[in-house]
Amino acid sequence: MSKRVLVPSVIGVVALGALAAGGYAMATTDTEPTVENGTAGYTAPSQQGEGKLSYTADVSDDSGVREVRVIAWPASSELDPTEAELRYVDKAECRATSDGTSRCTYTLKVTQRDAADLAEGTWHVSVLATAKDGGTTFVPRAATFDVTR
Repeated sequence: MSKRVLVPSVIGVVALGALAAGGYAMATTDTEPTVENGTAGYTAPSQQGEGKLSYTADVSDDSGVREVRVIAWPASSELDPTEAELRYVDKAECRATSDGTSRCTYTLKVTQRDAADLAEGTWHVSVLATAKDGGTTFVPRAATFDVTR
């Protein structure tokens, strides 16, 4: 085999290998957001002021966090929201803690009038996290808390 045929062949194999490796690397860098360390709680209103329902979690994605949507619902209602429904609920407030991670907090103020209408017992929190690259993660039961009077 002549050197003219061998050199372009070696260059071609190296170039194809680099393209394949680059394609593999690009395919494996897309990840879905993760929702970790989620906690929820309810504080009843008192004579001194409003109560609140809150949810906090660490949300991460290699592209960054675009938004986190949250809804709390009583287990007794059997609502069981879907991912599609969560696209239209309230957003949590997210603050970056590093390049790809944000601490997201959702707070809903509860007046004494609101509290009177809340179902007592176990409540669930559903979460839809969306990354800057468009990836999503739906967590149907991200946290549980109890409402008592």
